[in-house]
Amino acid sequence: MKKIRFGIIGCGLMGKEIACAAMRWCQLDEEIAAPEIVGVCDMNPAAREWFTKNIPTVKYSVEDYRELLEKDDIDAIYCAVPHNLHQQFYTDIIKAGKHLLGEKPFGIDMEANNNIMKAIDESNVVVRCSSEFPFFPACQQLINWIREGKFGKILEIHAGFNHSSDMDLEKPINWKRRIEINGEYGCMGDLGIHTQHIPFRMGFIPKRVYASLTKAVTKRPDGKGGMAECLTWDNATLACDVEDDSGYTFPMYLETKRMSPGSTNEWFFEIYGLDCSAKFSTTDPNAFLYTESWGKEQGWCRVEIGNKPMIKTITGSIFEFGFSDSILQMVAAFCSEIEGKEIPFGLFTPEETRLSHKLLTAALISGKERRAVEL
Repeated sequence: MKKIRFGIIGCGLMGKEIACAAMRWCQLDEEIAAPEIVGVCDMNPAAREWFTKNIPTVKYSVEDYRELLEKDDIDAIYCAVPHNLHQQFYTDIIKAGKHLLGEKPFGIDMEANNNIMKAIDESNVVVRCSSEFPFFPACQQLINWIREGKFGKILEIHAGFNHSSDMDLEKPINWKRRIEINGEYGCMGDLGIHTQHIPFRMGFIPKRVYASLTKAVTKRPDGKGGMAECLTWDNATLACDVEDDSGYTFPMYLETKRMSPGSTNEWFFEIYGLDCSAKFSTTDPNAFLYTESWGKEQGWCRVEIGNKPMIKTITGSIFEFGFSDSILQMVAAFCSEIEGKEIPFGLFTPEETRLSHKLLTAALISGKERRAVEL
């Protein structure tokens, strides 16, 4: 089987998930070039040690990411670093001729994103942004229904990604709450692309946005016995106007919350139409919910989709599909795109990250000036 030799920059939680997906490649039931984890990079030796102990293909364990970029036996990089490092790391990776699977938001701000895009335009490598949730089979069913036009005239769309870990007011501040590292977008930058993947790909492009931004907690423990300022937004709800080809306008609500009571890692997408409506949520990950109508009445129906992913696996369809399975699907989709294969639903593209920054920049203006902002 053909191999795509990977380096991982940033040996945290998601780096481990990507490595585990590579180790599970035999679970796929399609011929796709297999990722082989050749090198890892992190400033923390203990973080790298997990990889050298558990991933037998790792040859290089380094502190300086540039060492991986100099290796001729590395074809692609998965990079998960704080937002303030995106521009430097991503442009260096691209200029080194390595395919890149990066993390959101693809630059701490629009200027950084523009510089990354310039490097991409001058290269011939495949660059994508990580976004795994649309690869749940039940969500793929919803995407297929959008493509088939089953919903008729759309009334509204809701998408969100919500957490509750910051509800713990004793939780020490981390880099995601520091504006100089995370950026002014706050929760929108860290979570927003996950809410935008399906809408943007399906052509639901915002024309204007009104942003409601919340900063409920302004100080957190600094881990040294004192308190530190929290300058990033906790929660954001973006009310967007979307216009179809006929000029009809409908609302789309995108919410990203770090303080969402009861949520752990809740991602959802909902679409409401005159002919039909449908929902998907990771709180009920194997279920596809849709409406049936008779006369003036509508009722919600629930179907267990099971394990029927976009890229076939050996797993029986009667079994449940989970988060690690969505990561495997995403990595398989990325490797397919590197090979130039057509796939039904691909990863978030660089052009879509540019649109994301345009939306989030407008949202910041809207939140500050309390008005709708045209994109």
